[in-house]
Amino acid sequence: MILVSFDIDGTLEAGDPPGPLPMQLVRRAKELGYVVGSASDRTLRDQRRIWRDHGIDVNFVSHKHHLDDIRGQFDCSRLVHIGDTHVDEHYATLAGFEFWFVDRLPLDGTSGWIF
Repeated sequence: MILVSFDIDGTLEAGDPPGPLPMQLVRRAKELGYVVGSASDRTLRDQRRIWRDHGIDVNFVSHKHHLDDIRGQFDCSRLVHIGDTHVDEHYATLAGFEFWFVDRLPLDGTSGWIF
């Protein structure tokens, strides 16, 4: 099973500032059966509101500095965090996640990518 965590601001189109990833990409990950959620600097309440407003039932919301706690909640063989800053990268790698900068994501179908 694959877990995909998304930063919000600068990463997702619903962020402030908006990022390049459409919410449809999150829906696609859910449709594939991935464990999906967010790890952001936003409050948990604000993260939940964003997901609710977009009609996406995520598996978790967290602050990015708590990604290690998320790792322990799910039995997943692969952990991926997608964000736009070196702070995202720092906390993701510290927690044992693969990290991908949102502006450097592999093309769909690339060997080893999640889509």
